Amino acid sequence: MTDHIIDANGRRLGRIATEVALILQGKHNASYDPRLPGDDKVIVKNAKQITMSGNKEDTKIYYSHTTQFGHLKKRSYRNVFRRDPAWVIRHAVHLMLPKNRLRKDRMKRLTIEI
Repeated sequence: MTDHIIDANGRRLGRIATEVALILQGKHNASYDPRLPGDDKVIVKNAKQITMSGNKEDTKIYYSHTTQFGHLKKRSYRNVFRRDPAWVIRHAVHLMLPKNRLRKDRMKRLTIEI
């Protein structure tokens, strides 16, 4: 079990999220097995200093729905990032991991420092 420390200062959100997802799955190890959750931990530092390419800071929107008619909620990237930059990274990594029973265990090994 090793701890991987990733400095997010000036790096793109997607690049960080893919790197973290691969480490959490254990794909960088020679003993990789898809049915096992892996055992490496990831610490992301300087979460407030990530960047987005192009015009995404203004145009990217996060959607959530309460299953009630007319209750589709929209939140812009800029507002979400201002409130909680760690959530933005956690959300991106969560969507990049395989959608199976191991995802929850893998996400527990992710630590984000603002």
